[in-house]
Order: sequence, then C-alpha cells, then structure tokens
Amino acid sequence: MEGQQEHQRVHLIVSGRVQGVGFRYYAYDEAIRLGVVGYVRNLYNRDVEVVAEGTREKLLELVRSIRRGPAFARVVEVQENWEPATGQFREFRITF
Repeated sequence: MEGQQEHQRVHLIVSGRVQGVGFRYYAYDEAIRLGVVGYVRNLYNRDVEVVAEGTREKLLELVRSIRRGPAFARVVEVQENWEPATGQFREFRITF
C-alpha cells in the first residue's frame, strides 16, 4: 500500500566546525521539515550526534542536508550507521 514505506534509523556522528554555529538548530529544522523523528545533540569531543527515524527517502535527504550544514559550519566528516527503526521516538528534539 502506498504511504506504508518501511521506516529505518540512521545514526550520524558529524565532525568539523559543528558546535557554536547553529548546527543543532539547523538539523532540528531540517528534521521537522522532512517529518522525521529522533534527536540531535552536541558531544563532549566537539562532534554532533544525530539519530533519526523515518522513511529511507526522507532520511537520505536529511543526511544530504547534514553533510551540507548551516552557513557557518564546516562539516569535515559524517559517519553513517543505518539500522532498523525502533519506534522509540515520537518527535524530533534537541537534547543536551
């Protein structure tokens, strides 16, 4: 049935100049625009972690946006790990 695409999960670790440049808010806005759920947070090593669930198509679009980043960011590397969705998220949030 159309619209019943299987959901997946993508776990991203984003490295570069990604803290202090609005990256979490950028990721949040992109996730909301795409209708995916999960979270984004800063890590202590200055990377940013994104965990998102949704259709593969929407998640691929999110990954493309994350690789681009906001205007003042400089994304050097994005580690991608794809997994089955767990259904644990109801919304997308910025966590700390």
